[in-house]
Amino acid sequence: MGGGLLIAGTTSDAGKSVVTAGICRWLVRQGVKVAPFKGQNMSLNSFVTREGAEIGRAQAMQAQASRVEPTALMNPVLLKPGSDRSSQVVLMGRPVGELSARGYHGGRQQALLGTVLDCLAELRDTYDAVICEGAGSPAEINLRRTDIVNMGIARAARLPVVVVGDIDRGGVFASFFGTTALLSPEDQALVAGYVVNKFRGDVTLLEPGIEMLRGLTGRHTYGILPYAHGLGIDEEDGLRVSMRGAVRESVVAPPVGEDVLRVAVCAVPLMSNFTDVDALAAEPGVVVRFVDRPEELTDADLVVVPGTRGTVRALEWLRERGLAAEIARRAAAGRPVLGICGGFQLLGEHIEDEVESKAGSVPGLGLLPLRVRFAAGKTLARPVGEALGERVEGYEIHHGVAQVLGGEAFLDGCRVGPVWGTHWHGSLESDGFRRRFLERVARDAGRRFVPAPDTSFGALREEQLDRLGDLIEEHADTGALLRLIEQGPPAGLPFIPPGAP
Repeated sequence: MGGGLLIAGTTSDAGKSVVTAGICRWLVRQGVKVAPFKGQNMSLNSFVTREGAEIGRAQAMQAQASRVEPTALMNPVLLKPGSDRSSQVVLMGRPVGELSARGYHGGRQQALLGTVLDCLAELRDTYDAVICEGAGSPAEINLRRTDIVNMGIARAARLPVVVVGDIDRGGVFASFFGTTALLSPEDQALVAGYVVNKFRGDVTLLEPGIEMLRGLTGRHTYGILPYAHGLGIDEEDGLRVSMRGAVRESVVAPPVGEDVLRVAVCAVPLMSNFTDVDALAAEPGVVVRFVDRPEELTDADLVVVPGTRGTVRALEWLRERGLAAEIARRAAAGRPVLGICGGFQLLGEHIEDEVESKAGSVPGLGLLPLRVRFAAGKTLARPVGEALGERVEGYEIHHGVAQVLGGEAFLDGCRVGPVWGTHWHGSLESDGFRRRFLERVARDAGRRFVPAPDTSFGALREEQLDRLGDLIEEHADTGALLRLIEQGPPAGLPFIPPGAP
């Protein structure tokens, strides 16, 4: 059986996903056959594998870091929130029902542990190493009894655990100590040590704290990773960008033409697959912002209405905030609008929904000639087609079935004048199509914008993954990490009181 390691975190968004990806990329560059794994993921940012299974997009990104094809084995349980209290449960890539948080943690979650462990075992039989990602914090003591993603699988599979902490938030030493001290003796015996993430400044100033932490816990710190700007790696838990800020912090090249192109993305409730616009943000001269007020659309050359897990709720939100009226005015004035998946659906004439919102018959914005009916089954597909004379690849994840009644065909959706709509996520990652689309947008918007002729989104993604591998190689104790993966938890790790209550 192959080796393994669990990357846990002191909190959500501590950096588990990127550290896991970085270790995967570092290992594969050493010739190790490696795969990522996350037993249970909660995310609206998902992906469709080649066999038609829905998994968390972060695991698809980690599979790319590992240079392997993503599969449902890598994320057997995916929770897609539909409200503050309920989520759709996706098991082995297929939706199996909607459950409240109480119902899931009250029994269903523990029943899935066998499936999760079977998937992990199959991966470990196939690969030299499996790098597992935890969720939230392993010290969420109210959820430990039913845990299938943190110490639950670490204990069952005898995985060593490394805890990641975000020092940029402050209190990282207290977080490391407290996380360890709130685990049971059996769980603590698997926690090998820590990784400090997002450090800024002179690392020698941190060293006394690292030594004190070792004295208090008896555990090694496996790396101090510097703050890295502009990684742009797929998120899983939510929108990690400012509502008023740019999508990415990275500095891009100046525009090729005389003008920039401004893109406003409506930050609708339950937004899904917001990574669709990452390829736009990667283009020199394209400025992308997420917005929630109608006045923020005024200077936009393109408005994107993205995917959402709540199409009817998003439609109501757009109307309540005045964004719907502004979008309609834009369309009437010939200014470009793009709807993707749920955003495409709400641009239509009519929605019949007895599945997602159970709202029944709801009028859409009426900007595209289509009627949408929500089906109990979910469409999961990896379509390939052509648009604007270019080859396009994408993926589909939706319950809504669109009946297109007119307009010009566009990626299984339609276009009427400046308004475009499609169910295809990821289409803008196709470089040739993205360039032709931006040329049309610039022309309709009256901008002297010219797409760069050589931007490769795939190459940029590979560069980002290599940067993650570099972070691990240059700033982590890779020899010690490799011993953990191959040999398991160190013997004789001390117990830190008080332990789990």
